[in-house]
Amino acid sequence: MKKIALGALVGLGGAAVAIALWLAGALEPFELKTWDARARLLARPGPATGEIVLILLDQGSLDWGAEALGLPWPWPRETYAAVTRFCERAGARALAFDVLYTESSGYGVYDDESFAAATRDFGRVAASLFLSEQTGSATQWPQGIPRTALDPEGLEAWQARGVAGALAFTRASFPIPELAENVRVLGNVNLTRAADADGVYRRAPLFGVFDGTAVPTLGLGAYLAADPGALTLRLGRGSVTVGRRDAGGQDSGAPDAGRDPGEREIPVDRAGSLLLRYRGPLEVYRLLSAAAVIQSELQAAAGEAPTIDPEILRDRYVLFGFSAPGLFDLRSSPVSGTYPGVGVHATLLDNLLSEDFARDVPLWATLLLVIALTMGAGIASLNTSGVGRSVALYALFLGLPLGLSLGGYALGRWLPLLVLEAGAVTTLVSGGLVNYATEGRQKRYLKSAFRQYLSPTVIEQLIAHPERLKLGGERRDLSIFFSDLQGFTGISEALTPEELTALLNDYLSAMTEIIQDEGGTIDKYEGDAIIAFWNAPVAQADHPLRAVRAALRCQRRLGELRPAFRQRAGKDLLMRIGLNTGPAVVGNMGSHSRFDYTMLGDAVNLAARLEGINKQFRTYTMVSAATVERLEGAFPVRELARVGVVGRKEPVTVYEPMLPEHSSARQGLLESFAPALAAFYAGRFAEAEELFARTAAEDPPAAAYVEKCRELRLQAPEGPWGGVWIMTSK
Repeated sequence: MKKIALGALVGLGGAAVAIALWLAGALEPFELKTWDARARLLARPGPATGEIVLILLDQGSLDWGAEALGLPWPWPRETYAAVTRFCERAGARALAFDVLYTESSGYGVYDDESFAAATRDFGRVAASLFLSEQTGSATQWPQGIPRTALDPEGLEAWQARGVAGALAFTRASFPIPELAENVRVLGNVNLTRAADADGVYRRAPLFGVFDGTAVPTLGLGAYLAADPGALTLRLGRGSVTVGRRDAGGQDSGAPDAGRDPGEREIPVDRAGSLLLRYRGPLEVYRLLSAAAVIQSELQAAAGEAPTIDPEILRDRYVLFGFSAPGLFDLRSSPVSGTYPGVGVHATLLDNLLSEDFARDVPLWATLLLVIALTMGAGIASLNTSGVGRSVALYALFLGLPLGLSLGGYALGRWLPLLVLEAGAVTTLVSGGLVNYATEGRQKRYLKSAFRQYLSPTVIEQLIAHPERLKLGGERRDLSIFFSDLQGFTGISEALTPEELTALLNDYLSAMTEIIQDEGGTIDKYEGDAIIAFWNAPVAQADHPLRAVRAALRCQRRLGELRPAFRQRAGKDLLMRIGLNTGPAVVGNMGSHSRFDYTMLGDAVNLAARLEGINKQFRTYTMVSAATVERLEGAFPVRELARVGVVGRKEPVTVYEPMLPEHSSARQGLLESFAPALAAFYAGRFAEAEELFARTAAEDPPAAAYVEKCRELRLQAPEGPWGGVWIMTSK
């Protein structure tokens, strides 16, 4: 619980730092770029993307006009009239021009009148005006030009809250009267206020306000041009509800009428702009060159088959704009650094038609998510150790915000990424420092205190669960290992101190490596003797199996090293091992200034006795019945004797374990040993001696029994015979 509480505090600190940076705007420039990256990666066409067609006056069209028609820039208005007539001929739903016609044509009045007549005949045309604070000759709505029938409900409330401030303009540039009086809708094309600080157009308003009149943005104007007067806007907190009027002119979206299925609720920010959901590069829309459209109209008027199939435009919203670099109508968008301005208006119209608006995740939800993420990271970081786990932890908590932000984009939500990443990074780093200062100190102590006793794997388990280590001693069921080299005194006398030290180091290193590999704890070295145990400080349910396997592996490894050791020592190195399983007290024992992690108890003493008893039976590995009973047949064993150990009242049955391959090789000897041992237990010493003698030359324990049986025949034991071989010395 202490770690969890501390981790939660570290997480709250990380959240506080990240949120402070975010609210101060320090992360904003980088956050905007992450949104653009998400848009480029995940932008897809919407349900209504196919309903929009763009006619672009591109560089190829300019070149065609100059070469084929001898037209310098700017083109005469008759060319736009041709575009308008072709859209009418094709049955387009509406046509919007992202072009400012604020001055009369240089080709004369007839040129302007021809364009105005084409727009009047078509009827469903939206033209552009430019609302501004600094440019534009008009400060009032000109007489004779119809005001757009757009009367947002709740505009006063927006103005009172300051929301509409970003939508209000004091100056305007209107199209020439001939055009303005004949189009159905005028739409604002100035979106500069909605652009972010880096100049990228990620947002756009639905309308602007000039001289008390709500002027739709051109994207909304194109929508209105198809069905003028049928649209209502209801401005609420954080949203604009777009509704339609019924046949009687009533607003179907009125509160007392309930929500109309045709309503669209558009989320907007505090400046009244909606977050545009770009569909990808401009090519997601059907693109037509202005030159091809003009040629098609000329061909159709002459009774020829047009280059462009009119069906392409039937029932489509058509937007006309510039894409030639020299016409200076290129913008920066999340999906492209050079995006025609008409594409921004097309995106707004697309979002309106598709009804899949992007929206910001609410502030409160972002704050809660940051706090939850950082608290999780803090708790996890203070409970994680090891390089691999730490790397996985960083990958998880740094990758999670990225995954959430990408998932949010797919669902149409702008989930701030960098505040989450900043919170995660701050928390993970802080958690690492706290861990190093507190937990790290404990880890370093544990590693230093136990590296000479335990394998690295066991030490890591202790570090992960230090509560398993009870300093001062605890009662545990242990499997205990004692080993000693046979005749080591004679070996040491034949070597120099340097040679003896080198030999011992190589021998002890080889044996220790196996013991620790099996999860054993080295208690101590006493000269050539090794004392070890299993099931402490880390619990091991299979500790008897580990101990026996370690003993047999040590014997096998010593056999592999024996030739090399013989050359150095002048004689073979043979090791006796005693193993026992039983209760003991284990822990740090000693004085306050010096202590050892060791064990005490009768089970420990018995293991030491078994190591020495090997001499009597001429064996090299001996285990008690308490250990064998826990092996569950994992290794073949043969029963050696019932021995009476000095200091113990009850006899102990002892066994010789062996590897399966050794058991198979000695199968005949083992089969002969069992009936001889049964005769010995029964007190039939002469019979037992005869049976043991048959294999005594090949089996050292049988040879030892021959001598014991002869001794017992010559001097019968006192009292009733229990089959116990009494050990008279330690």
